[in-house]
Amino acid sequence: MNWQDHIVTDNQVLLGKPTIKGTRISVELVLELFSAGWTEKQILEPYPTVTAESLRAVFAYLKECIQQELYFPILKPL
Repeated sequence: MNWQDHIVTDNQVLLGKPTIKGTRISVELVLELFSAGWTEKQILEPYPTVTAESLRAVFAYLKECIQQELYFPILKPL
């Protein structure tokens, strides 16, 4: 899986947030939907330009971000 084929950034689209190529659907939105309990099928139905492969690319992108330590540490409450 080469996530770069599916995930792009463009300063003219959603203020440069990572999006699924050819859409205005952000990586953030996909993660929000999954975390809210949406299934892959539920995401793909209303967004016909999104593919199952592009959804997998979201996770490949995040995996690489974490491997490169591009994340915020989780702080314990005081």
